Amino acid sequence: MSGRTFVVGDIHGDLAALRALVAKMPTLEAGDTLVFLGDYLDRGPHSAEVIEVVRGIERNAAFKVVCLRGNHEDAWVRVLDRRWDEFVFPPSNGCLATMRSYTGGPVPAPDAFPTPEELDPLFKGAFFPEDVVAWMRALPFWYEDEHGLYVHAGLIERVPASAATGRDGRFLHPRETEPANATLWTRSEAFFREYRGKRVIVGHTVTECLPPELSSYTPADPTDMWAGECVVAIDTGAGKDGFLTAIELPALRVWESR
Repeated sequence: MSGRTFVVGDIHGDLAALRALVAKMPTLEAGDTLVFLGDYLDRGPHSAEVIEVVRGIERNAAFKVVCLRGNHEDAWVRVLDRRWDEFVFPPSNGCLATMRSYTGGPVPAPDAFPTPEELDPLFKGAFFPEDVVAWMRALPFWYEDEHGLYVHAGLIERVPASAATGRDGRFLHPRETEPANATLWTRSEAFFREYRGKRVIVGHTVTECLPPELSSYTPADPTDMWAGECVVAIDTGAGKDGFLTAIELPALRVWESR
């Protein structure tokens, strides 16, 4: 039997939350696994430092570390390959904060736009060090062990909902999904309401956007972790005025940065 699995939600450049969470978690041992669900960067002020800390844990830990790709890493890979101005430019995506964490300059306000001099390197992702680019490209889309299935956003339905076809009740395993990165971007309410199967741990969708009446974990606090029958969601808004959450499997113990 494998050891414990600890899963950390979306960090989004929130270095203080990451440090606070790690300080509260127990010491991991050989045989344990630490899974990060992706979205290490954007929005918070310290994306470069968060990536440095996470990669340091990955290099030096005596236990297994799995760093998954989130939709924000996936988006930056697209920016580097063929540009994606529609992702980079809106202040709400927090890309300017990521660039300045590497290049210096003031932490941008949530509604701040880049200066004219910043536009070209921002739109090309030219500020990323080569080793960070290689790391982002190598991040896997999902991970699975005996305790659960771990993916950034969710599983994809084999048959989409429609009045004509209805549902066949089956959600695809990530290895069956094409394109593979669809599991990083989906926001399907049906997944949270209807999926039944091996427990899936996800981030991506901030928990206060999920139906609180279906959560068995502090349903009176919609900002807290969300725990449905077979899905656990742990994006509790780090980097977006929220906090960072981790869960231990199979014990289902929870740690928070707040």
